[in-house]
Order: sequence, then structure tokens, then C-alpha cells
Amino acid sequence: MIELSNFDLPTLWFAVVFAFLAVFLFLDGFDFGVGALFATRGDPEEKERLLAAIGPFWDGNEVWLVVFGGALFAAFPPVYAALFSRHYLLLFGVLGTLILRGLAPEFYEQRHDESWQRWWGRAFVVGSVGAPFLLGVFAANWLLGTAGPTLTSLVVGLAVVCMTIASGAAFLGLKLRGELREEMVAYGPKATLAFLAFAVVTLVLLASRVSYDVTSAALVALTVASGVGYVLATKQGYRYVSFVTAGGMTGSFVALVGTLMYPVVEPVRGLTVAEAAVGSPSIELLTGSAALLLPLVLTYFVVLYSAFSGPIDPEEAY
Repeated sequence: MIELSNFDLPTLWFAVVFAFLAVFLFLDGFDFGVGALFATRGDPEEKERLLAAIGPFWDGNEVWLVVFGGALFAAFPPVYAALFSRHYLLLFGVLGTLILRGLAPEFYEQRHDESWQRWWGRAFVVGSVGAPFLLGVFAANWLLGTAGPTLTSLVVGLAVVCMTIASGAAFLGLKLRGELREEMVAYGPKATLAFLAFAVVTLVLLASRVSYDVTSAALVALTVASGVGYVLATKQGYRYVSFVTAGGMTGSFVALVGTLMYPVVEPVRGLTVAEAAVGSPSIELLTGSAALLLPLVLTYFVVLYSAFSGPIDPEEAY
């Protein structure tokens, strides 16, 4: 019988928390990206098709933000308390943009009035761009142990916005047909190159604050390789490869943030992963509960994505 106490559970949960963050930034990231690309469309029918593409998924994808916050609270309560009290206004901004992103499509569909739809369309774009930007600022502030916005955190925010646009373009490559698909997909390589440029600037700005080792260097290389692979796959029309490499780009970028932070998880107070984790037997109970519940959550997402797989029909609406 496997004894949970034989594992380094605090380190395992540190990795799990960042894995949940990566899943959220990829799955809800393509929703954000579609919301940002919504700003490029003027034709009402094309806007309807973009909304229809993410309609079945976006509220389910947002569950991973709750999972991330819940796991952080359960495994590292001092970190959760410190981060949420130190970034009170910033996280209210994240919450506000998420609410705006959620409400806007619902109100957009309520009235077929040009002025009404124009303003709610703008609200949808603001929420879709604002949420990933503020989440990027939050992640950078967490890594650096700063409370207010800095040049580095602003650059990371812009990098996350570009990353989500690349994911959104890849997702639309799978969900749309015809000329609209080609126009949306064309934004992906541009967003990816902008993301890589912001990522390089971030690494330069971080050079005096963190130390790079073999693992972090490998993750930098993997991020760049995923970005280059995305651009090449998109140019060749390999839609599924573009989507997978967009996921690789997101995962390796989030893993890089976690690697640069480890073993410290609360830089302001200097708390390490072992010091901040809940004690035994709580962490063993948490691990056992996650082992039972996580397969159910994953099964739900497999069913969801299977049921709504494939391109949408042109007449489909949100």
C-alpha cells in the first residue's frame, strides 16, 4: 500500500497549484483571445459566429480559476491570505473584468439594437483583454514579491494578453470554416511573435532579481520552441498542432514562473513551500480528496469537449 507521507506533498501541491493555473490560462485563455479578436469584426453575423464558437465552453473553463484559488487556499493558506490581502484592488479588478466578460455576451444577445450591441460588444472586449492582463500583473507581482504595478509586471500582463490571443486564434481555427477562419487564424502568428518579444523583455528585466538554472533555461527554450512550432504549424495549416503548441506555450510559461519562484512560495515573508504548506494529516486528506474528485472533473471536460467538437455551423448562435 502506498503511504502518502512518503511523498514530498508540499512540493507536489506547489506543482499542482501551478498546473491548475496553467490549465485555466490555456482553456479560459482561448475564450479571452476570442473576446479580444471580437474587436476586429464589424459584421454582426461574424460576431455571432465568434460568440457561438466559445458559447458551450467559457463558463466551464472558468471553473479552473476557482480550482486554482481553492487549491492555493487549501494547501498554502498563509500564501493565499498574504496574496489576497496584498493585492486586494488588483484582484477586485480581475473579478470585475471576469464579470464584465461573462455578462456582456448575455446582454449583447438580448436586443438586436445597433447601439445596444455596440456597447456590450465593447464591454466584452474590455473584459476579455483586461482579465488576462491583470492576471499577468498578479502573477509577476507574486513572483517578485511586489504589491503595486511595476514595469516587469506590466510587460508580463501584455505577454499574457498576446498569449491568449494566440490561443484564441488557434481555437477558432478548429471551430470556424471559410474566409472568417483564415482571417482569424492569421492573427495567431502575430500574437505569438509579440508574446515571445514580451517574454524576452521580461527575462531581461528579471535577470537582476532571479537566478536562472538548467531547469528554467530548459523551460525558456521550450516556450520559444512552442512559439516557433505554433507559427510554423499555423502557416502550414496544421490546426490541431497549432492548438497543442499554444497549450505548450502556456504551460511552459507558467512552469517557468513556478520554477523561478521555487522553493520560496511567499517572497515577501520568505516562506518556503515546506513552511507554508498545511500540516499533517490535513495535507494527506487534501491529497486523497483531490485524487477522488479530479478524475470526475476531467471526465466532465472530456464529455463537454467531445459533445461540442468540430466546426460550428454558420447559422449557429450563442
